[in-house]
Amino acid sequence: MASSPLNVQPSSHARSNSLPSSQHPITSQIDENLNRLRASQSASTSSSIGHRLNCLQDLYDSVDMLLQLPLAQQALAHELQRKWVEQLLDGSLMLLDVCGTAKDALLQTKECTQELQSVLRRRRGVEGLANEVREYLTSRKAVRKAICKALKNLKYMENRLSSSSFSNDDETVAMISTLKQVEAVTIRVLESLLSFISGTEAESKSSRWSLVSKFMHQKKVNCEEEQRANEIENADATLRSLIKSGNMKHVENVQIELQNSEMCIQDLDEGLESFFRRLIKARVTVLNILNC
Repeated sequence: MASSPLNVQPSSHARSNSLPSSQHPITSQIDENLNRLRASQSASTSSSIGHRLNCLQDLYDSVDMLLQLPLAQQALAHELQRKWVEQLLDGSLMLLDVCGTAKDALLQTKECTQELQSVLRRRRGVEGLANEVREYLTSRKAVRKAICKALKNLKYMENRLSSSSFSNDDETVAMISTLKQVEAVTIRVLESLLSFISGTEAESKSSRWSLVSKFMHQKKVNCEEEQRANEIENADATLRSLIKSGNMKHVENVQIELQNSEMCIQDLDEGLESFFRRLIKARVTVLNILNC
C-alpha cells in the first residue's frame, strides 16, 4: 500500500502535515467509540458484552478509515517507530489467538449444550441422563482451562502495553497513542468475554468475595437478577445441582436453562466473528503499510 507524498510546505506551516487533530471526524469517531467502551466496562451481562463487541466493530471500522490516510501510513512506516509497530503486530496476533480460543470455547459449549438437549428430548432414563450431564460438565472444565491460559496471555499483553514507550515524534505520537488505546480497550473487552464464557469458577477469590459482599447488601430480587445475568453459568449451575441432588424430575427447568444458554452463545459468537474479521483486516492493513 503506497502512501501519498507529503506536500512541501514552508517551515512555519510544518504542523499542517501532522496527523488528524482531535477535531478530525475520524479521530472524533475513534474517541467516541473508546469512551463508549470504557463507560460500559462495569456490566457483565450477555447483552452488555454483546454491546461491547458491537462497539469494537464500530471502533475498528473507524481505525480502518484512519489507516487509509496517507499521513497515518507515513507515521506507521516511520523508521523510529518500527520496533513499536512490530510489537503492535505481535499484539494483534495474540488477540487473534485469544479470539480463536473464545470461538472454540463457544463452539464446544454450544455443541455440548445441543447434545444434552437432544438427550433430554429422548429421555434415555435417569442413569443415562446423569452420565451425559457429567460429560457436559467435564467438557466445560476443559473450556475453562483453555480460557485461563488465554486470560494469562491478555494479562501479559496489558503489562507489556503499560510499560512500552515510543519516540516522541510530532507526526507519529498521535497515531501510536491512539492504536495503543485501541489495543488496551480490546484486551479489556476480550477479558470480559472470556470470563463470561468461563463462568464464576474462573473468577479470582477477591472477585468472588466482592460478589458475596454485594449480594449481602442487596435485596433478594437484585440477587436473582444478577444470577440470571450469565446464561451459560446458569446452565452449568443447574446441571451441577442436578448431579449433586440426584433429582432428575425437573428436566423442564434444565431444558429452559440450556435453551437460554444456546441463544446467548449464538449471539456472542456472531458478535465475536464480526469483530474477528475486522481485527484481521486491521492487521493486514498495517502489514501492507510496512511492506510498501
